[in-house]
Amino acid sequence: MVSVHSAVSVITAKRDGGELSDEQIDWVVDGFTRGEVADEQMSALAMAILLRGMNRREIARWTRAMISSGQRMSFAELPRPTVDKHSTGGVGDKITLPLAPLVAACGAAVPQLSGRGLGHTGGTLDKLESIPGWRAEVPVPDMRRMLADPAIGAVICAAGADLAPADKRLYALRDVTGTVESIPLIASSIMSKKIAEGTAALVLDVKVGAGAFMKTLDSARELATAMVELGTDAGVRTVALLTGMHTPLGRTAGNALEVAESLEVLAGGGPADVVELTLALAREMLAQAGIGDIDPADALADGRAMDHWKAMIRAQGGDPDAALPTAAHTEIVTAPRSGILTRLDAMGVGLAAWRLGAGRARQGDPVQFGAGVEMHAKPGDSVVAGQPLLTLHTDTPEAFSTALEALRDAYMIDAAPSSAAASTAAVSTAAVPSAAAATGDALAPAVSNLAGPDSIVLDRIAP
Repeated sequence: MVSVHSAVSVITAKRDGGELSDEQIDWVVDGFTRGEVADEQMSALAMAILLRGMNRREIARWTRAMISSGQRMSFAELPRPTVDKHSTGGVGDKITLPLAPLVAACGAAVPQLSGRGLGHTGGTLDKLESIPGWRAEVPVPDMRRMLADPAIGAVICAAGADLAPADKRLYALRDVTGTVESIPLIASSIMSKKIAEGTAALVLDVKVGAGAFMKTLDSARELATAMVELGTDAGVRTVALLTGMHTPLGRTAGNALEVAESLEVLAGGGPADVVELTLALAREMLAQAGIGDIDPADALADGRAMDHWKAMIRAQGGDPDAALPTAAHTEIVTAPRSGILTRLDAMGVGLAAWRLGAGRARQGDPVQFGAGVEMHAKPGDSVVAGQPLLTLHTDTPEAFSTALEALRDAYMIDAAPSSAAASTAAVSTAAVPSAAAATGDALAPAVSNLAGPDSIVLDRIAP
């Protein structure tokens, strides 16, 4: 039977501002999956969607078609409720590492399918692969065994090839065609995989700020609303927190560096902002899983979260007690003057870490596990001229110059807290050897403004 649709007709319909029918969406996604719709045609459609947007029905149907391109997982047989978390990506965002074992220690099962980094944002799998022996690929039967085991209860691994394969192909095209920013395509990409994953509940961490893909609260709310609607319509209990990403999370950006900081959190310490966000997300996850009467802070304090971390790492072949990789070279960035550090730009730090080798420019590029940036001061801290602000880590010392260029305008230091004028810090260095739209057509979900003056959580969006 000859199809009444063609790729060109679908492209021109969206190019001209029309709504795509369910049949058009199903046909084009299925054709793309089978190779009958060419990459250049899907690229053109992605650009049309970026420019013209999608309404709620279109986004929902597009997401359903992406899910239907592959298999769906199910964890319904598990003896504990399942809940997952997804972050839209940021600099120093190591939250998944302490969060998954923490929530598991409180009684939920956490099937965390994660990815690798691209560009200035780090990838959870890259961080974990810095642990000797740890493997990202986990067969589904082993996932179920880990999740059912009360001593483990969590798994962080790569998504299988059969999970929303059409989205995997489209994701690669979006990255090279200038269509990454499309909110309908971001929402459907994230949610198609999360719905196919089979979790019963989902908490979204939507980053907003200089170091995030969403630069404004309005765009972050639009994306969060679209994803909450998609999850709710699919029967997944879904809420979203909007969290700040103007400044990097914690005091490290890299791979092994962030694992080490995560271990500090699991041991009951760690930077205040990382602990705050970890606990905020843990409480949301437990509430969505129906376990709202347990305080996750207790599981950090009494060591249960650390026990689950070690069991999870061992179950995936890793040695939780092994020494982490360190870079061969370091360089220190010092404060050029005394005063108050008023700005530490997440994008600048992320680009520096990437150029030092912690990230990749293209899928498949290798990363340096020991590379990255340590931050010795954060905005609001007093600094003294000559004190260390950052330590840069890399195996390739020629990368220092390009990393420093990324940091050139990343700092502002006020001479005094009351000063209205801030001066841009010119970085000085001292080398040391290393020791180591979607245009919606339905009512938006409820938005609750949670932001205090210093809160990292800006808003909460729920059905």
